[in-house]
Amino acid sequence: MTAELLYAWLLGYLFGSIPFGLILTRLAGKGDVRDVGSGNIGATNVLRAGGKGLAAATLVLDCLKATVAILIAPRLFGFGTESFAAAGAMIGHLYPVWLRFKGGKGAATLLGVLIALLPPAAVVYALVWVAMLLIVRISSVAGIAAAASAPVTAAVLGNEAYFPMLLGFALLVIWKHRTNIFRLRAGTEPRIGPRPAGR
Repeated sequence: MTAELLYAWLLGYLFGSIPFGLILTRLAGKGDVRDVGSGNIGATNVLRAGGKGLAAATLVLDCLKATVAILIAPRLFGFGTESFAAAGAMIGHLYPVWLRFKGGKGAATLLGVLIALLPPAAVVYALVWVAMLLIVRISSVAGIAAAASAPVTAAVLGNEAYFPMLLGFALLVIWKHRTNIFRLRAGTEPRIGPRPAGR
């Protein structure tokens, strides 16, 4: 690995490891988001800890931190370093050293990667995410489905360069949702919003 590629990865990791959910809830006086609900630092748990505004801000910032890192990397270290910055951002978000490697689940950050590297896949990703939220109202299902769409869209578009990386990212996101998958199988995974009448 050349020094430039390593630097790009480290840049991505630095951006990706910024725990916006934790920072925003503390700044808003809502305490430590890790003490609420699932203990995760992502937008869904921030929604429980601090409400819709903080959750939306967390979602946007967790997304854009990957986009920014990927866009900056080629300007600092040369073209061809974008994928390494993307990998660093994903790993940084999932396993931030500042939080003893206990980070978020990566759905928003993966969207940020797609915005920078493969915009058509980002559009598909967002549509799948929103559609699944509206249909099933379960955040984990929406995140998993959206993540799975990324390598599929890359394959459909014939983008062989990004397919292996996006497949790896999707598998990481699914792995980070493993406790959610267990709850889904048990029928105990919480839904977002009020329960419909009669249920």
